[in-house]
Amino acid sequence: MILKNFPILACATPNVWIEKALQHSEILLIDHAHCEKKAASTALALIYRYPEHYELVSCLSRLAREELRHFEQVLKIMRQRNITFQHLAPARYAQGLLKHARTHEPVKLIDTLLIAAFVEARSCERFAALIPHLDAELAKFYQGLLASEARHYQHYIEFAERFAQQNLQAQIDKFTEIERQLIESPDEQFRFHSGV
Repeated sequence: MILKNFPILACATPNVWIEKALQHSEILLIDHAHCEKKAASTALALIYRYPEHYELVSCLSRLAREELRHFEQVLKIMRQRNITFQHLAPARYAQGLLKHARTHEPVKLIDTLLIAAFVEARSCERFAALIPHLDAELAKFYQGLLASEARHYQHYIEFAERFAQQNLQAQIDKFTEIERQLIESPDEQFRFHSGV
């Protein structure tokens, strides 16, 4: 059902990833905190890079604050569970998408927005996949994140469509296939956005 809300996603999270997440709950939370921090950083980077787009900047300013609030909430949960926030090598996921982005404007902006939409959509899908397997506190927290992550996804898609000078479907389809491969193929390390 959740994939119907995110038509850019071609596959659901594999069960083997969910099993690994339940075995590595500390890494899951640590990486989740890093993901929220990176999401805020992405929004701020876009604000710095494209100040002339007032509506985009205004939207991303609110989004960055929300992502930082999520970051703080994850840190609080970690502290309650005696989990130390520490550096983790990033997943290959975002870099695997970014290396296929076009590098000249105005399509660089469009691809950056599309990739951010994929990250938000996959985050939301993973929250939904995990919720039935989590303890009550964490399940409630992730349930609460679903609406905001879905809204972030929608904002990124809408702005990409607004700035595009032609139909985006071919570019979306390209990233959909790349994202599917990243999610379904073997990964060397477990992360929130890792493959199997």
